[in-house]
Amino acid sequence: MTTNEHTQIGFLIFPGFPMACLTSMIEPLRAANEIAGTDTFSWKLVSENGARVEASAQVWFEPDLGLEDCGALDQLFVLSGPSSRFDNPTTSDGRLRKFARHGLKMGAISGGIFPLARAGLLSGYTTSVHWCYDAAFAAEFPRLKSTEDVIMIDRDRSTASGAAAAFDLSLLLIEDALGSDVATEVACWFQHPLVRGQGVTQRKPTFAAESTHDMLPPIVKKAVEIFSEHIEDPINIADVADQVDVSVRQLERLFDKTTGNTPGGYYKSLRMHKARQLLLYSKDSLTQIAISVGYASAPSMAKRYQEVFGVHPEEDRKKINMFRVRENKIVPSA
Repeated sequence: MTTNEHTQIGFLIFPGFPMACLTSMIEPLRAANEIAGTDTFSWKLVSENGARVEASAQVWFEPDLGLEDCGALDQLFVLSGPSSRFDNPTTSDGRLRKFARHGLKMGAISGGIFPLARAGLLSGYTTSVHWCYDAAFAAEFPRLKSTEDVIMIDRDRSTASGAAAAFDLSLLLIEDALGSDVATEVACWFQHPLVRGQGVTQRKPTFAAESTHDMLPPIVKKAVEIFSEHIEDPINIADVADQVDVSVRQLERLFDKTTGNTPGGYYKSLRMHKARQLLLYSKDSLTQIAISVGYASAPSMAKRYQEVFGVHPEEDRKKINMFRVRENKIVPSA
């Protein structure tokens, strides 16, 4: 299949952006052009002011355009860490909104959803949020609708949760422009094991065993989902057992077998991992974080946090900031 249409895609990169997300989108597009014998896709790197940008892997990139020059693009994807912000947010957010009003399709990969949301461009849309950012995203944007799906295409907004999902998103772009045969051949070129479309949920670690959430037996999986819905307002284990229609003892045996932990221990660990997300990817105080994960005070939360991670939350935040701050400027994580 060939096409006469040409799509020019821009990738807006912030300091500390995840390089894997960029290559995971560009390489399939390059391969599709080669396989189809067309120049269907082209791409440009964009930074806020056109200056070179260092990725999280400490590799430097030379952008082709500054943000002000993006009017001729067909699509623009934002790649960043969750803490990334424009140097001049008033002007740059305004430019993004102007481009969107004039028909430029917008998207974001991984932490790139944060700058896009801060510009007001995800309001009214459903957004794919990486599981490690979901607590911070919900805290900063409580009114925005999110999903655990690896990809979400909602009208003229496309979001992907991470690098592998970015590859899948490129395959969808290829399929739309060049057909499923080309998209499948591109996937095979890179030995991409599964062509995932919308509706596929992210795989998440269980935090307690060498397994992922999708590998858990139905009763344990349902219990974990209930735990996840009750992070801020803790629920009794007995009530969870009732909801999944087993005895507390049976639930304990199932958790021990599949996670190596008790239901209560797993629940506390889950709440602590949510606390760590907020600690690393938000500016909330320890008291605010404690309340968000169901603790009455910061000291009680800090005690449990130290038991789980072996470090006091204040020290953990200080440690991560040592790697994020360079010359008094935040260097976002990937």
